[in-house]
Amino acid sequence: MKKILITGGAGFIGTHLCKKLLSENNIVMCLDNFFTGRHKNIEQFIQNPNFRLIEHDIINPIDIEVDEIYNLACPASPPHYQYDPIKTMQTSVLGIINMLELAKKYKAKILQASTSEVYGDPLIHPQVESYWGNVNPIGIRSCYDEGKRCAETLIMDYHRTEGLDTKIVRIFNTYGPYMTPDDGRVVSNFILQALKNEDITIYGKGTQTRSFCYVDDLVDGLIKMMESDLTGPVNLGNPSERTILEFAELIIQITNSKSKIIYTQLPKDDPAKRQPDISIAKKYLNWEPKIDIYKGLDNTIEYFTHLLKDEM
Repeated sequence: MKKILITGGAGFIGTHLCKKLLSENNIVMCLDNFFTGRHKNIEQFIQNPNFRLIEHDIINPIDIEVDEIYNLACPASPPHYQYDPIKTMQTSVLGIINMLELAKKYKAKILQASTSEVYGDPLIHPQVESYWGNVNPIGIRSCYDEGKRCAETLIMDYHRTEGLDTKIVRIFNTYGPYMTPDDGRVVSNFILQALKNEDITIYGKGTQTRSFCYVDDLVDGLIKMMESDLTGPVNLGNPSERTILEFAELIIQITNSKSKIIYTQLPKDDPAKRQPDISIAKKYLNWEPKIDIYKGLDNTIEYFTHLLKDEM
């Protein structure tokens, strides 16, 4: 049985990863400081003898014997990572140093959950891993974008100087059950507004594009990357691109909502386009998304519907 540490394990993606790795008969150690992670997400695992919960912040060192580390710890939505930008940067930079030192001590494999935000507002489309990005280093999103870029640098420096078995994945927009209702992301915002028949808020004109990957597909990609010989970076996401306006209209259609679409000011440094080139993942990991947007949204809408009923 492998001893696997998942930092940010009580978060949206971390919860799904815990569930998958437990189903494969691993010892899963879920580490979280519960800034954005939720106790409710992981209650389902508490009785599992192979599950460990560790309440800890990775900006502080920790010593746990591990075979693999998935470093998912970091607030990932603008309202959350902009709430305390200095802490966000510390999580990315000090956090990955502490995890790399842990991996070094126990000769563990380590996977860094990086982000499509390292490409910034891209000047090439779709985005390939060889593209260095177009990022504002002093903007309101920089704590996240540059923090993740710095973490990638540290991962590669430890790989080259210490011989660590490291992996970098760049995660594009992901959605599904266990998303935090107040995360301010497109999918959760639109679904909750539609279910409540409230106005759906679009930033700008809605012409900006995003590519949405269902979380089960993403988790499969993370595990395949960990099991591979690749170092990366490797893009993981769904190359099916659509405008934000089209996505809002789709949500209204599926939920049969009475919501109307309204427009508000576009946030600073919001990327105009976002679409992954997943050629490397397809060729070397034999990975590509399988769950279409309708199936994925049905599952996600069902989750938020139950969430709203529980709050009533």
